[in-house]
Amino acid sequence: MDPRLVLLPRAGTPLAAWRDRLTEEVPQLDVVLAPAQATDAELAELLTEADAAFGTLTPRLLAAAGRLRWLHSPQANPPAGFFFPELVDSDVVVTNVRGVYADSVGVHAIALVLALARRLDVYRGQQDEHRWRLDEGPVLHLDGATLLVAGLGSIGAEIGRLAAALGMTVLATDARPGDPPPGVAEVHGPDALDALLPRADVVVNVLPETAATTGTFDLDRFGRMRRGALYVTVGRGATTVTADLVRALTDGLLGAAALDVADPEPLPADSPLWDAPRVLITPHVAERGPDVDERRYALLADNCRRFAAGEPLLNVVDKAAGF
Repeated sequence: MDPRLVLLPRAGTPLAAWRDRLTEEVPQLDVVLAPAQATDAELAELLTEADAAFGTLTPRLLAAAGRLRWLHSPQANPPAGFFFPELVDSDVVVTNVRGVYADSVGVHAIALVLALARRLDVYRGQQDEHRWRLDEGPVLHLDGATLLVAGLGSIGAEIGRLAAALGMTVLATDARPGDPPPGVAEVHGPDALDALLPRADVVVNVLPETAATTGTFDLDRFGRMRRGALYVTVGRGATTVTADLVRALTDGLLGAAALDVADPEPLPADSPLWDAPRVLITPHVAERGPDVDERRYALLADNCRRFAAGEPLLNVVDKAAGF
């Protein structure tokens, strides 16, 4: 009997087309598409004969999936709760889409840095008011400035490469520090963050959301940064304490901030963050690109071939660490 892959419902993913392609391209795999409106009981029934799954499980679904050996996460950094204790303690191998979004998120992060450095957020506000006026605030010249990437990874490495091309000195923290990638001058462990913050003109937060990283950027950390430094976050919203960010902007500890992620998401209409001074917000769109779905499919298909052939899978996750 061929191993079975169950594609669990996920909004915005062309799962029907993926099922058809996988059925043709990986005939050694029995690919089953769960109905979009399936109940938990129906999903549990499908998973009883699953050897692999794409999507998000719950403890109940995992308990039903007695044959499950591989789970492919739809995200590079899934939200809190994805790695629940039963999954972490199980023998199920988890893979993710690490690297798929690196160039898109990297460009978006640098676009946000450029916008803040050139005070485009200020001029956008003046445009809304139909005012033509020189803003006298400080402009950050990126050539010669220092950028700190918190949470290197594939996305952080791309941000570092692009920042170095603009003449910036790039520092980074990484949970698994190794040799610096191209463009990055120094890589340190997470414990070095507090020592590195005062050295940076720009801090870009690319941290995943884990028990260890939740609330990393709070008022204390903003206070350790250079007064007037720029803060950009494209990792996970929960790694920033929203109320502390608002206070740091209001009190002038930070020069400006740009966010593609927030806590919570969607950001409520009455959140004080919307009205904080010099804040630029995009609604979690950094990963968008013309071929993102194709890249995600290609990685899944490659791992399906490997799984069917008994070969090592790509992008295996440390479940205990969450990435």
